[in-house]
Amino acid sequence: MSLSVLMDSGSPTILLHPSIEPRDETGGVLFDPSKLQNQSSLPTEFIWPCGDLVHTQEELNEPLIDLGGFIKGDEEATAHAVGLVKTACSKHGFFQVTNHGVDSNLIQAAYQEIDAVFKLPLNKKLSFQRKPGGFSGYSAAHADRWIYQKYCEKMRELSLVIFELLAISLGIDRLHYRNFFEDGNSIMRCNYYPPCNNSGLTLGTGPHSDPTSLTILHQDQVGGLEVFNNNKWHAVRPRQDAFVINIGDTFMALCNGRYKSCLHRAVVNKERERRSLVYFVCPKEDKIVRPPQDLMCRSGGPRVYPDFTWSDLLDFTQNHYRADVATLQSFFPWLLSSNPTSNF
Repeated sequence: MSLSVLMDSGSPTILLHPSIEPRDETGGVLFDPSKLQNQSSLPTEFIWPCGDLVHTQEELNEPLIDLGGFIKGDEEATAHAVGLVKTACSKHGFFQVTNHGVDSNLIQAAYQEIDAVFKLPLNKKLSFQRKPGGFSGYSAAHADRWIYQKYCEKMRELSLVIFELLAISLGIDRLHYRNFFEDGNSIMRCNYYPPCNNSGLTLGTGPHSDPTSLTILHQDQVGGLEVFNNNKWHAVRPRQDAFVINIGDTFMALCNGRYKSCLHRAVVNKERERRSLVYFVCPKEDKIVRPPQDLMCRSGGPRVYPDFTWSDLLDFTQNHYRADVATLQSFFPWLLSSNPTSNF
C-alpha cells in the first residue's frame, strides 16, 4: 500500500494518489492510513499471494560510488567509478551514489513538504487524486512548489552526470546520452507507506520494473526497497547521504540490452512509516529510442530491440500493461498490432 504525489519536472503540479498496490491489477483502493495500524485484519484487496511475500534479510550489496572525483575530472576516480557502474549494471542495474552535489537541506525540505501533504485529512487528499489513465494531477497550494522545482532541477543535473558515466562505461561518446536526454520530460514521485500491523501479508509496491530510462531514489532510514536478483529478493540498505540509481526499460533498449532493468518492490513496516522521493528520467516523448551506432559497431551483435518512441511505451504501461520483467517483450507485439505500418 502506498500514497503518492507525482509531478512533472518542468512545472511541478502536485498529485496526491491514495491507493494500495492491488494484487489483481484492477485499480487502486482508497484508504485512510491513520486507521491502518490499528486494524486487526486487512481487507482482502491488500493481501498478496504467499509466493509474492517471501521476505529477506540478505542485502544486495550494490556498489557505493563516490561521484566527487568523477565530477572534478579525476582520471583515477573516473576509472574506478566506471568499473563499478559497468559491473553493477550488467548484473542488476542498481548502484548508489554519494558526493552527488545535492544539498541535504533540500532533501530534508522535500520530505517536510510531503509530510504536510500526507497528514491532511482523507477528504482533502481525495479532492486532488489522480484521474484514471493519468500520471499527473493538480492541487492549489498544498505543498511548496519552489522546493519541488529546485529538487527537480538538482535531480536533472544529477541525471545528466550519471548519463555521462553510463556512456563512458559503455565505451561510447561521453555526451551521447546527456544530449539525448537534455530536453527530456521527467516525473517526480513522493511515496508514503503507512505502518501496518499485518505487514507480512501485504506489499507497499508490488514487483515491477521501471519502464522509464533512469530512476533516482532517496529513501528514508526505515528501508523497504528490495531487488530481485539471482532468483531471490535482496534488500537495498538506506543511506542518508546517498541516492539509489537504477536502470529502466527504456535505457535497457538504448544500450541494446547491455545493462539490466531489474524487478524491484517496496515492503511495509509494522511499526514505522516509510517515505521516499523518486525521480524518473524520461526522454522527450517523440524521440526515437535506439542504441547509438558506435555501441553497435563495438559490440558487433544484432539489435535486441526495434525502434520505438517513449510516448508509445508510456501509453502501453499507463493504459494496457503493468510493468514487469517482460515489459519490452510484451510491448513490441502490442505496438505492431496497434500500428501495422510500423517499420520493425
